[in-house]
Amino acid sequence: MPELDLFVIGSGPGGEGAAMQAAKSGLSVAVAERYRDVGGGCTHWGTIPSKALRQAIFQWAGMRANPLTRSIGGHAEVSIPDLLKAADGVIRRQVSMRSDFYERNHVQILRGQAVIKDPSTVEVRDHHGGIELYKAKSIVIATGSRPHRPGHIDFTHPRVRDSDTILEMKHTPQSITIYGAGVIGCEYASMFRNLGIKVNLVNTRDRLLSFLDDEIVDALAYHLRDQGCLVRHNEEAERVEARDDCVILHCKSGKKLMTDVLLWANGRSGNVEDLGLENVGIKPNSRGQIAVDDQFRTSVPTIFAVGDVTGPPSLASAAYDQGRAAVCHLGGEGASCDRRLGREVPTGIFTSPEISSIGKTERELTEAKVPYEVGHSLFRSLARAQIVGQTVGMLKILFHRDTQEILGIHCFGYQATEIIHIGQAVMAQPPPNNTIRWFVSNTFNYPTMAEAYRVAALNGLNRLF
Repeated sequence: MPELDLFVIGSGPGGEGAAMQAAKSGLSVAVAERYRDVGGGCTHWGTIPSKALRQAIFQWAGMRANPLTRSIGGHAEVSIPDLLKAADGVIRRQVSMRSDFYERNHVQILRGQAVIKDPSTVEVRDHHGGIELYKAKSIVIATGSRPHRPGHIDFTHPRVRDSDTILEMKHTPQSITIYGAGVIGCEYASMFRNLGIKVNLVNTRDRLLSFLDDEIVDALAYHLRDQGCLVRHNEEAERVEARDDCVILHCKSGKKLMTDVLLWANGRSGNVEDLGLENVGIKPNSRGQIAVDDQFRTSVPTIFAVGDVTGPPSLASAAYDQGRAAVCHLGGEGASCDRRLGREVPTGIFTSPEISSIGKTERELTEAKVPYEVGHSLFRSLARAQIVGQTVGMLKILFHRDTQEILGIHCFGYQATEIIHIGQAVMAQPPPNNTIRWFVSNTFNYPTMAEAYRVAALNGLNRLF
């Protein structure tokens, strides 16, 4: 029986982060992956294909709106299958690159279903019926999550989709109902509307993405409606009626929403089936999420869990760093990480326009009675935004009135998910370099979107008295 320092279950971002950290620290490690290729759901069904589709839609919509394209008669239409071809190439390159990572770091990839037999033994069942046992000092569960599928809904019907199967559509619908207005629902609503598809976005709550800053949420709601999305709040599904020619969502309020396709995007469940968790006494919650401590350790001291299988924040970036952080707690030479790794991460939401934030919101600071001030920069006043024709959006910096320490950064608009990292880097600095004055004491390239920080900082400092 092979003996290892670490056995990782899952090759998505969390599993890859754990495996790479272990290999760099001189630990022996193997990774079990039940799918034919490495990368996990992030690479094959989630982040990569959806963001590649978004980029293709963004480019196509930009070309269609360009006056030069219109002047030369550019009116070509495209279908979702056409746009998804771009994603195929990205996925293949991602798989090749990640496979090379494992090979170069001498990490063995085991194809098959991993089953935990006891706190230090894992059984791998390959696709040909073969079984092999592995001993490991520690185990990391990084199996990810999948869309939550209520039992009363027929997901085998071609008109009923979830976030994994929506990218398998062979045609472009004229209308779609999206049930669930979380991150995934809002992102797809934005994408489909940019393709000219009629969109019903059904929210089970009274506000969109309530974990975000209120001003950002209001901006998102306005722009979704401005783009033509019909947003319905406080609705709850009663049943789904899938027909040959349409699908009807029956709401408990009595509303009936009839469209070509239904995208069910109401929550996710951890992939914990067939892992053998019952053999070691680990009990996931009703959504298949495994509880961990601040070191990503489960109730069994030798077993860790990272990424989506542990619940929020359910971000690929967080999962990778959580995998690294978990391995850091195993010990071993070179295995040392900052305590914040995998914890303090920015939120990135790829709606149109984008949203990104890090730190506290105004609501949280007000409830905590923290004396803060706000610095704003509207994108319409930035030369770079005017040049590229992306004037919708803003950057907002929240800072302490007395110490001027940066408490939160919230961005809505073009390249928000890139812009946020400048503020993230400054926030992470020790005092006094983590204050809003850093942005007015340093020169930014001009014209750039990053200049928004200087404008927002000056705006905020002008509010002090």
